[in-house]
Amino acid sequence: MEKAIIVGISVLGSALIIIAAVFAATKNNREVAVKALDCMSRQPEIASTFQINMLIAMGLVESIPIIAAVIAIVLVMANPF
Repeated sequence: MEKAIIVGISVLGSALIIIAAVFAATKNNREVAVKALDCMSRQPEIASTFQINMLIAMGLVESIPIIAAVIAIVLVMANPF
């Protein structure tokens, strides 16, 4: 019974970690897009460079929740209790 409670709390904790990472990535993706669009509107002649940089930055930001999910799942599976 105690082990089931510990596993349940571990799963809940990992879910909270994943949710926090997803919300942080969403917020940061929004900021990257806003800054890139601001740069594109100020200098439209090099907008394609800003667009490429924006897509690369968004891809890097999106990797954070994936890494957090993998770490959270590994921590649940390797629970020492």
